[in-house]
Amino acid sequence: MATRGKQKKKKTKGKSVTRPVQDRRIPKVIGIMVALLSVYLWLAFLSYLTTWKADQDKVFNFEWGQFFDQTLEFDNWLNRFGAITSNAFFYWGIGISSFIVVFVLLKLAYILFTEKSLKELWSPLQYAITFVLYCSPLAAFVFESSDFPWGGSFGSYVSSWLVEFVGKLGAALLFVFIGFAFLMWNFNHIFQRNTFSFSWPKIPFSAWFSRSGVKKSTSTRKKEEPIDDGWDRPKPITDDSDSDKKDEKPEPVQPASLEFDLPQHNGAPVRKSREKPETELEINEPILPKAPPMPVEDTSHIPVAKEREKPELIVEEENVRHLEPYDPTQDLSRYERPRLSMLKDYEQDNVQIDRKELEQNKDQIIETLRNYKIEIERIRATIGPTVTLYEIVPAPGVRISKIKNLEDDIALSLAALGIRIIAPIPGKGTIGIEVPNKNKQVVGLKEVLHSDKFRHAKMDLPIALGKTIANEVFIADLAKMPHLLIAGATGQGKSVGINTILMSLLYKKHPSQVKLVLIDPKKVELFPYSKLANHFLAFLPNQDEPIITETKKVVYTLNSLCIEMDQRYDLLKKAHARNIGEYNKKFISRRLNPNNGHRFMPFIVLVIDEFADLIMTAGKEVELPIARLAQLARAVGIHLIIATQRPSVNIITGVIKANFPARLAFRVTSKVDSRTILDAGGADQLIGRGDMLLTVGGDMIRLQCAFVDTPEVEDVIDSIGDQKGFAVPFFLPEYAGDDEDAGEVGGVKFSDLDDMFEDAAMLVVQNQHGSTSMIQRRLKLGYNRAGRIMDQLEAFGIVGPNEGSKARQVLMNTESELHSHLDMLRENN
Repeated sequence: MATRGKQKKKKTKGKSVTRPVQDRRIPKVIGIMVALLSVYLWLAFLSYLTTWKADQDKVFNFEWGQFFDQTLEFDNWLNRFGAITSNAFFYWGIGISSFIVVFVLLKLAYILFTEKSLKELWSPLQYAITFVLYCSPLAAFVFESSDFPWGGSFGSYVSSWLVEFVGKLGAALLFVFIGFAFLMWNFNHIFQRNTFSFSWPKIPFSAWFSRSGVKKSTSTRKKEEPIDDGWDRPKPITDDSDSDKKDEKPEPVQPASLEFDLPQHNGAPVRKSREKPETELEINEPILPKAPPMPVEDTSHIPVAKEREKPELIVEEENVRHLEPYDPTQDLSRYERPRLSMLKDYEQDNVQIDRKELEQNKDQIIETLRNYKIEIERIRATIGPTVTLYEIVPAPGVRISKIKNLEDDIALSLAALGIRIIAPIPGKGTIGIEVPNKNKQVVGLKEVLHSDKFRHAKMDLPIALGKTIANEVFIADLAKMPHLLIAGATGQGKSVGINTILMSLLYKKHPSQVKLVLIDPKKVELFPYSKLANHFLAFLPNQDEPIITETKKVVYTLNSLCIEMDQRYDLLKKAHARNIGEYNKKFISRRLNPNNGHRFMPFIVLVIDEFADLIMTAGKEVELPIARLAQLARAVGIHLIIATQRPSVNIITGVIKANFPARLAFRVTSKVDSRTILDAGGADQLIGRGDMLLTVGGDMIRLQCAFVDTPEVEDVIDSIGDQKGFAVPFFLPEYAGDDEDAGEVGGVKFSDLDDMFEDAAMLVVQNQHGSTSMIQRRLKLGYNRAGRIMDQLEAFGIVGPNEGSKARQVLMNTESELHSHLDMLRENN
């Protein structure tokens, strides 16, 4: 009896243990949770199609410590978690194929809720994996120039590997043949039964995912079709066109920086070392940009339509094409960005870290400080390409100013030039001593452009400046600076820095997205870029050379940019947009009518290589329009880069400095020049050869400028110039100087007037707006002809004299007054 009782208790206990597994409510609850997860992902993915660009920078800068920060907001419908999840699936994962995950989860939820065997999930899962392996690289290959991550990191990696292995044509043929093989493998029975029939497209595309090894009844198949039919249904329509997007997951690379922790133990320093991995990632070819066509497969995702519904589908497809977003890259859809292989590889693979040098410098620093009775608790060394940063933590009670005053003594003990003390380092609570390395590394532009930071940069105007003292690639957004002032003595890397900035834009942007206005008083530095006249350059219509070198033409160009700025602000006012980003977004989505004067506005970057020469020759004529552009042009996408080798107060005036918050200083000769350009010392202690200090918003960063040689620049320019460019260059608004106006105002006969003179006069009086651009736009005239008509209107007293970038004053108030004036002129002439 006792034995039976024990057995009964064991049996009962066993039942209680297995009861949760046998409870039929649990799989249904899990199925509901899986269905909820699938709906959540679907909403997050659907929102990502329109909000991905707005949330991209927030996701990349997101830290998990901010997860519960209520002030942090995202544009995704499901806020921060939705943005992070969708970014993980799309950007770092499989791209648009991520929607397949939603339907796999729906299938799993259906199986759990109906209490069917999980074996039924195997067949759809096989098709889903096959779909991802094929469609993700295919989407990355087809839409390689699109900013949207069609194929994700996986698709981009596979596509780029195939292109490098078999070429673009070979990869295209491979995708086509794999697609046909996939169709034949799965639909062979259809082709056998209906050899000459066109009825096979009626079979739902979901048959790929609903078929299994066991035959199902008709009723079962019908029940599952509504769930499986939606696997491939969602398709995004994007309205963005920017930068190449070949995403890869980072892989660990060999370390290139070394840190030393040197704490004291019983009064004696003890050395500890640890290696710190480098931040750069593997190299990848730049994506060759093409204008991505609108996916025409949208209507093909409704294969269950009957024959009589085909005309309706055709009409719907035509409507979708009619509402297709405007693509600014369409005119140069075959444009290919330059390959990184044109740049020279300056990486030193066998660079040895001189531990003896580090130990010696560490001992000298500690000994020098102890000679002045300054004790330190810890010292650490961070090795950069040209400079090593020694961070020290002083003992309690030690004054920071006391260490700062020992700058020259430490430089003497180390026998090194360019010693710079940062007391304290912002945000670290340590004192930094920057010591130049004996064996300096060259930071090549190719290495920087290869970096993951540059390839994944979600910036309007990304510029790759070089590497920081911690050996990390530094990328800045010129659009947010928004203007850059560069100064440095002759031969310290100023021209190389300008070439680095320009090359960054050429490698990242399409010719329709950015235009360059290049001013080179020296006539030799920027001259190679003249081959890009029909691609990236902007200049006046009557200009012989696309690179502006004459002072008179410089004044005209600057005033013309002011006119362009005013015209853009007028367009922003009409469009109810606050900046160029909002305006272009509305224009791309076709919410602005080009017949009303609206147009796509590319960014304009003005580069002046030697500003001091212009100030000496033109003075206020140059300073005033530059100050006006610096104050107002940011919102309309006009940004300035000004370089000079004489950073004196009469060149870099208070008006210029106040509007250039971002300043880049190479080595200068005196502390006065350093304070002029940076409002702080330090630039006089740089070591030259690309060593520079960047200050933005009060923060100062020491960088080693990326190096690009003149032959490399010429090769890249030739590769772009040999391609087909725009039929007409990007002309700035025409500007007539005072000399030209004075020669044309008097002595004009009425019989010599332009045929459109009276129409233009009537247009000006009716609108009470004397603008050459309005005449050109409304009467459909060229810039030169409209300018001549405006001069004739001034000569006959209909409009006032030129007032720079402002519209001319209209001297006639009514049409009757204009007719009377014209009749009088006819009688007198």
